[in-house]
Amino acid sequence: MFQKLKLYADFVVLKHSLFAIPFAYLGAFLASRGVPELRILFWVGLAFIGARSAAMALNNLVDRDIDAKNPRTVNRELPAGKISLFEVWGIILISYVLLFYSAYKLNPLCLVLSPIIPVTSVVYPYLKKFTPIPHFVLGLNLGYAPVGGWIAVTGAFNIPFGAPELAMLLLLFAVTLWVAGFDMIYSLQDLDFDKKEGLYSVPSVFGVRAALGLSFAAHILMLALLVGLMFVLRLGVVFKAGLVIIALLIWYEHTLVKADDFENIPVAFFNVNAAVSLCMLVFTVGDVLIS
Repeated sequence: MFQKLKLYADFVVLKHSLFAIPFAYLGAFLASRGVPELRILFWVGLAFIGARSAAMALNNLVDRDIDAKNPRTVNRELPAGKISLFEVWGIILISYVLLFYSAYKLNPLCLVLSPIIPVTSVVYPYLKKFTPIPHFVLGLNLGYAPVGGWIAVTGAFNIPFGAPELAMLLLLFAVTLWVAGFDMIYSLQDLDFDKKEGLYSVPSVFGVRAALGLSFAAHILMLALLVGLMFVLRLGVVFKAGLVIIALLIWYEHTLVKADDFENIPVAFFNVNAAVSLCMLVFTVGDVLIS
């Protein structure tokens, strides 16, 4: 039983939630300007795990034939035959039940908006066959996290938008650009394969140097949006210190990968981005709690 559960966790790469789930909690802490109710934190966490697990399972399901051809992915659980299609569909169903039930337990607006998440999750894996924009759609899928955490606390939008709603949008686009930037770097590993199979990514369409440049530009814009968030919410010195550390981590990430050297991509992808995510949560929550 334990081995099966580990297999399912590996299939949806549950460990990568480490650099994703902090953003859901970040939105909740900012919306509450303090510590949210434990009930909210519990259901936000479950909703995120459900949404992300379903998205990963869907992506692996749609890409199973591509993954079976790619030397880098051929040993993944589905193409390697370690997991059945029946089990994959079971994971998707259970994950979405978890998402929708958690949204229901949070508030009516969370439940009404929750179907948006499956839509972009289903669209994302098909885009690489037509356009090089999937990096940004992947980013959007994760960008929902802080917005979801925010709405879990507030349960409402104000119309017309004011500062709180602007903060949500800044978070949404900051996370979207952050993910898109590091996904461009990650996709360099499949550059030759994507060209051979006619798959679209920023590196395969525009080249390695352009991909690295666009990735860096996306991360600079991300930092600019976080500076905007600081002014909109009047965050203090702790958040500013966090921004400096995040900027240094982003700079370090871009020193690890060169146009002629992809060896450090795994370090740049997981280690550095996990540190960025945790810094965002720790320094933002620290600022909120001491202000």
